Amino acid sequence: MTKAIKEMPVLAVIGSVLFLVLAVGGGLLLWGANFADNMVHDQLSAQKISFPQKGAENFDPKDYPGLQQYAGQAVDNGPKAKAYANEFINVHLQGIGGGKTYSELSAQSLADPNNEKLAGQVATMFKGETLRGLLLYAWGWSVVGAIAFWLGIAALLGALVVGLALLIGFAMHERRLRKGEDTVDVTASAADAKIPVLMS
Repeated sequence: MTKAIKEMPVLAVIGSVLFLVLAVGGGLLLWGANFADNMVHDQLSAQKISFPQKGAENFDPKDYPGLQQYAGQAVDNGPKAKAYANEFINVHLQGIGGGKTYSELSAQSLADPNNEKLAGQVATMFKGETLRGLLLYAWGWSVVGAIAFWLGIAALLGALVVGLALLIGFAMHERRLRKGEDTVDVTASAADAKIPVLMS
């Protein structure tokens, strides 16, 4: 066994290093994915944002066709946060601002400081776009977590394949060494036995 380890080819050493890198990297990626998923869930749950109940006046299926599947549910993960931000808040903001963004309305308000209605629209747009941005930020982290999860799975599968290849390679290498030792032993035994040679 010791001889087999000493005579292991360089490829086996490289494989061992690759196995460790994939195994450790895969574990860290899965940990990071779990951390991101928990962080997104906890932060969103703390906000206690929920989709309106099905049939609510402000939740008409014609205006929000893609959100009916979430009716009454809490916004507690990345996909829900993205849907709420883009398909609920954004629709309301379009109605409030008439299709204009916060920055455009803010510029108008600065030019007309006595317009209280416009000032109210600016304040509402600011709050709405801020919340929308935060929800999309949470969704972005959930995507990063999902990517890390699948990369972690791939890395661990790669480590498993490399580990199996190392075990098979090591077993075959040791088997070849033993066969070589057996051949030497047989030759030596025949010489030591001083088998008589028949002379013709």
